[in-house]
Amino acid sequence: MGRAKQVPDVSATRVGAVTRPHSVARIPNRSSRAASAGQLGLRERKKARLRQEIIDTSIRLFRKHGYENTRVEDIVQVLEISQPTFFRYFPSKDAVLRDVGRRGFSCIKEHLETELSTEATTAARLRRMYDTLAHEAESDRPLWRAVVLSGAMDPVRSPEIRRPEEVAVNVLKDVLAEGQRRGEIAKEFPAAHLAEFMEGLYTTVVRRWAVDLSGPHSLSERVASAVEFFLQGARA
Repeated sequence: MGRAKQVPDVSATRVGAVTRPHSVARIPNRSSRAASAGQLGLRERKKARLRQEIIDTSIRLFRKHGYENTRVEDIVQVLEISQPTFFRYFPSKDAVLRDVGRRGFSCIKEHLETELSTEATTAARLRRMYDTLAHEAESDRPLWRAVVLSGAMDPVRSPEIRRPEEVAVNVLKDVLAEGQRRGEIAKEFPAAHLAEFMEGLYTTVVRRWAVDLSGPHSLSERVASAVEFFLQGARA
């Protein structure tokens, strides 16, 4: 007589299935969530660190060899990363300098806000602010040459620069509008237009200086002349 075939105890299996908290197992506990968040934070910090290293290395090479003579291949070789890694952070070497361009407009905004907090005349504010900017640019001419050649502060070539430029020009407009209220600046033209004129004048002078378009010359002297030219035309 053959051995009886054993039938598995389905009810026991079902009971076991019910008593095992599968749904709980799928929910990460607090410590695992914290670990995941920590890993994510670490990855983000690493990405931010590498991004800054790319910027710093690129600027160093632009200063040393010139913007025109520095290739993406040179940057990645120094950093010991691949070109695809570089392009995950920046689409081109031009894009690296857009951070510098944004900082440049932020610097202009901060200088203007500082001047607004003083009791100086509009003429004194503009002279002091633009003289400071000119000397700062002169102290790092290779970098500003790279910025000009890359179009990093050109809102036409670099659309993402438009907002920082607009913010800086708006503060300049506030300086000039206050000058109009004081009777120091002519009211025939809107302050917004005057701010655009002054910003365009300064930008043109810096671009020509950066690439020696008028031959080697002092940026501070040219900027001072530009400010006086503007003031003569804008005085009330």
